[in-house]
Amino acid sequence: MSDRLHDAGNDTQHHRTASVSRKTGETDITAFIDLDGRGNCKSQTGIPFLDHMLHQICSHGLIDLEIEAQGDWEIDDHHTNEDVGITLGKALAKALGDRKGIVRFGHFIAPLDEALVQVSLDFSGRPHLSYGLTIPTERVGTYDTQLVREFFVAIVNHAQMTLHIRQLDGINSHHIIEATFKAFARALRMAVEADPRRASTIPSSKGVL
Repeated sequence: MSDRLHDAGNDTQHHRTASVSRKTGETDITAFIDLDGRGNCKSQTGIPFLDHMLHQICSHGLIDLEIEAQGDWEIDDHHTNEDVGITLGKALAKALGDRKGIVRFGHFIAPLDEALVQVSLDFSGRPHLSYGLTIPTERVGTYDTQLVREFFVAIVNHAQMTLHIRQLDGINSHHIIEATFKAFARALRMAVEADPRRASTIPSSKGVL
């Protein structure tokens, strides 16, 4: 992944980046993330709907992401979907480092036509997912909608975050899922932003996350 999405060296600000590779007997995944990006995305997971959702995270979270995956798609998309979430979670944790100076908390309510989804998250260092989506169909295109929860479980566990997802309205499966990813992106963007009043301190009364 030497062809980066933009030349960070031309920017005056410091960029928080990370590269992570993960290879198992089922998948082989590499990811590069820039938390201070422009919303660019190069996603080749072999799962078209997941690629579409990763583009939502980048575009609305202003995160640059390159991700490539080889998976056992001949079985199904489960292993690749989960392992992309694991790799992305690890990349988020690595790019954030000790989490000094970040806002830490993020929240957003995203509408998409009739769908309305609320996301709240905390880079607490304690993995927890509270998942409240009711997706009415088993598939969107070829994508198994049960995999949405598995993707977020993987991110939460490896980024060490607390994540609450609530569906406030919605009857169309595509709209519900996409609103979820958009809300997650905006909450993520809020949480990883620099807090000028915290400077280089860790945002916790305990002094550690």
